[in-house]
Amino acid sequence: MILEIVSPESKLFQGEVTSVSLPGVDGSFQILNHHAPIVATLKAGDIKIAAPGFKFDKEIAAKFTKINEQTYTLKIDSGTIEMKDNKVIVLVD
Repeated sequence: MILEIVSPESKLFQGEVTSVSLPGVDGSFQILNHHAPIVATLKAGDIKIAAPGFKFDKEIAAKFTKINEQTYTLKIDSGTIEMKDNKVIVLVD
């Protein structure tokens, strides 16, 4: 599936991922390939991204924390997510 993470300043990430875990206001949840359509709000916490590979711009890479070669996290204050047609769009603050 395709994941796109956008902040008011810039696009933080766009690429093919295997899963994304998110801090929902009603509890954390994970989205996998071909998940049912969903719209949800997010609270402060970490977005955990699993992908076969990552490519970041230098200035944006500092916002992410590397867990291992295939997993990174991004700390957020709040946001919203939409999953539709195997594409996840996350708007974050």
